[in-house]
Amino acid sequence: MEEFIQGVGIFGMVLLVLIGLVAGWLASVAAGRRNRGRYLAIGVIGALLAPLLLVALGVTVLAASGLLAVLLAAAVGAVIVLVLAKMIFD
Repeated sequence: MEEFIQGVGIFGMVLLVLIGLVAGWLASVAAGRRNRGRYLAIGVIGALLAPLLLVALGVTVLAASGLLAVLLAAAVGAVIVLVLAKMIFD
């Protein structure tokens, strides 16, 4: 997993955070701009954890496919975590 983080680098991690922030912002807009901070935080958590979880599960194609695949996994992960959080908290 450390190799994955080193492979993505600082720029990639910043992009993951930005994807999470965008997903969280869109979720807060869809929810009527309520709990914006919570949605932003949950989006970032989902965007950071999804690629790491896939690598931990042995999905090596993610690391081999490059940054675009990692960013796509982050976006999907952020959306899934946001949907789950909406079901739990609202």
